[in-house]
Amino acid sequence: MRGMRENTGENRAKEARSLDRAEVSLIVPVYNEEGNIAPLTAEIKAAMERQPRPWELIFVDDGSGDQSLVRIKAEAAADKRLRYLALAENSGQSAALFTGFMEAEGTILVTLDADLQNDPEDIPRLLDLFGRDNDMVIGVRRRRQDSVVKKISSRFANAVRNRLTSEDVSDTGCSLKVIRASMARRLPAFRGMHRFLPTLMKLLGAKVAESPVNHRPRVRGISKYGVWDRAFSGFYDLLAVRWMQKRNIHGCKIRERG
Repeated sequence: MRGMRENTGENRAKEARSLDRAEVSLIVPVYNEEGNIAPLTAEIKAAMERQPRPWELIFVDDGSGDQSLVRIKAEAAADKRLRYLALAENSGQSAALFTGFMEAEGTILVTLDADLQNDPEDIPRLLDLFGRDNDMVIGVRRRRQDSVVKKISSRFANAVRNRLTSEDVSDTGCSLKVIRASMARRLPAFRGMHRFLPTLMKLLGAKVAESPVNHRPRVRGISKYGVWDRAFSGFYDLLAVRWMQKRNIHGCKIRERG
């Protein structure tokens, strides 16, 4: 009887944890964005109240040298839906994202930047679109609030990626994306991966949709990537992705089974 009572108590504890389990995991890479943590957290909370799924917010601190991690810890201490991962050293956006993918509880992942240029108000609408048999929904920034040089370099890089990968992705540089977690965890992990997420998802057989999203000017901090980073630093990654497309064996159809 004692063993049965212990097992019953353990089962109830497991059920309680499962009821609290997040369905949506929001993943935010952070690198020296101390002034944006509190307002971004408040905006995400307000936006997620407009949708029914249980959620969690994961900040991935990518070796920040300012007070970002201190601000993140303060927000996490005030809300159990918030947690954080602190990388031992600055490893780049792709590494921060993939670490978040692997640690997330949710079956649905939402990615966005910490610079407040992505608008959390768009998230509930993207989640609705994701629910219509899509495996990924990518934001397309309308009326971009960036410098002319930044806009030109981004469009150039996007055009080169599309041309060499035979893609038609409107804005692969937009960080606001919704992704099926089970597929995201199967993606090849490499530096620069974040620039090719739609193409890499399609290699796994994903159905990818696009949706216009708001884009806001940066009001705090500075951009961590320059013109040449966007235009040329991912060239070797681009060749690797092209190779993966040519050598991909996903989706082979079985004619019969015995």
